[in-house]
Amino acid sequence: MKKDESVDKVNEEEKKDEESTVETNETVETEEVVEETESEESLEETLQEDLNKMEDQFLRAQAEIANMRNRHKKEREEASRYRAQELAKELLPALDNLDRALAIEVSDEHGEAMKKGIEMVRESMLHAFKESGIEEIKAEGEAFDPNLHQAVQTVPAEDGQESDVIVQVLQKGYILHDRILRPSMVIVTQ
Repeated sequence: MKKDESVDKVNEEEKKDEESTVETNETVETEEVVEETESEESLEETLQEDLNKMEDQFLRAQAEIANMRNRHKKEREEASRYRAQELAKELLPALDNLDRALAIEVSDEHGEAMKKGIEMVRESMLHAFKESGIEEIKAEGEAFDPNLHQAVQTVPAEDGQESDVIVQVLQKGYILHDRILRPSMVIVTQ
């Protein structure tokens, strides 16, 4: 009987060893599956982060392009609106000379014809200015505005006259839409 017991004991131990080996193999396989799953999840998270970063960069690039388009459009519109500015600044002294020529008194018929021709040239220049958005700044009799007028002299106010009122314009000022081309040079009461 002893022999049978010992054989049984050995059989039991072999069974336990086999079970232990099977459990160890299952544990190793389970750990491998868990590691593969964790590895796949980690890879998926990394890829998702990269995708999010690239989407953000793409959206930022699109916004920058839209901003550039808007800025370029605004610059083009502004350049178109104020295209006459430099030419007008060059022509204003010529217009002043025409005004001075018209202020001269003439007594003969030839002088009157000359004056009429000068007046026609002046009117055509003013018409071209108006078509381009250039207008004369109203000054005489108006309240002094340092944004529009340049005071070169002050005179005491007469009885009944308010102070800071323009009494004489020495040189006309002009404005292009909302930009001052040249302020009016004026004499102001004090």
